[in-house]
Amino acid sequence: MDSEINIRLTGTGSYLPGNRISIDEVDHYLGELTDAPVRIQKWLGRMKILMKEMLEVEYYHFAIDPDTREFTDDNITMSVKSAMHALEMASLSPEDIDLIIYGSAHQDQMPTTSVRIQEALGIEKCGELSVHANCTSAYKGVLLAYDLLKSGRYKNALVISSSMSSSEMRAEYYNQELVRKEEVFLRYFLSDGAGALLLQSDPDPGEGFFLENAYMESIGGKKPASMFNQRPAYWMNPKDEYHKGYHHLAQMFNEQIRTHFHEEDGSVFFKGLKRMLKLYPVDLNNIRFFQVNFPSRHISELVMDECEKLGINRDRLYSKMATMGYVGPPMVFICMDRILREEKMEKNDIVLSFVTEVSKFMQAGFTFQYR
Repeated sequence: MDSEINIRLTGTGSYLPGNRISIDEVDHYLGELTDAPVRIQKWLGRMKILMKEMLEVEYYHFAIDPDTREFTDDNITMSVKSAMHALEMASLSPEDIDLIIYGSAHQDQMPTTSVRIQEALGIEKCGELSVHANCTSAYKGVLLAYDLLKSGRYKNALVISSSMSSSEMRAEYYNQELVRKEEVFLRYFLSDGAGALLLQSDPDPGEGFFLENAYMESIGGKKPASMFNQRPAYWMNPKDEYHKGYHHLAQMFNEQIRTHFHEEDGSVFFKGLKRMLKLYPVDLNNIRFFQVNFPSRHISELVMDECEKLGINRDRLYSKMATMGYVGPPMVFICMDRILREEKMEKNDIVLSFVTEVSKFMQAGFTFQYR
């Protein structure tokens, strides 16, 4: 890699579909589970009240028309809209992009999303990659862009992430007679949206935001999956898949996740962050924003109890979940977009971001600094 090449953040963009809705409107948009077992319907009513108190989420966004039951966006259209905002900020046109990296929770389509975005943007020729690794996918996109730009192989990288959680949570998706608690409570904190970063290789450091490092690891090799569907590693007959409910997305409850997230010498998040900072040291006094992607403010606060031991002040925690729900992988890019558009940065200010995803405890992070 060329150490003289700097990776400059020149543009950010985000897109949240539809109107802002409250938790009391979620069932109207996603559809009532009227065919679910009665005990599940009663439990959902109680869970919604609990989630309202625990999550402190004021608004959600869904790419669904509640009256027609049709989708108003998809992963491609949301990605393109966020990308166009990033291109506009960077004063670039789609033709200037020579690398697209797309990250999402998971994907089944062919051709892959990255080339569909390329086509929608009207780019005739570019490098492209698709990464599907739950909430680490956006970070891994940044890491790949960092390495490929540093190598001199590409000049302008568009890194995009989107999430259409509503498509796996609306009433029509489920085999309702088979739904379980761990498959339906996700309806009250997941949300739809997309975000994009425009990264450019630049031999002149100059003034601006620069990507200083990127990191990833997987520490779940001996831990059970905590977020999953039951699809096997081959294509099933769709009818059989539906009748068995293998397509349902499930997540363990807090007490089950806690067993594997918290270890005797600290949480997996805390220990992973320490490993990243040991490999890529930064001046913690310069951290302006510590952006953490957790679907609960409560979990973020618990993590900050540990991170304060490292010297990261609690007041540096940056979260926008209350205003948009938990958007999943693109959450980190949406937050970066908010920071660049709404905050005034000073010289040497650092944005540090780190995430633990719970499907198999993959972790990732990166550091941007304003020079």
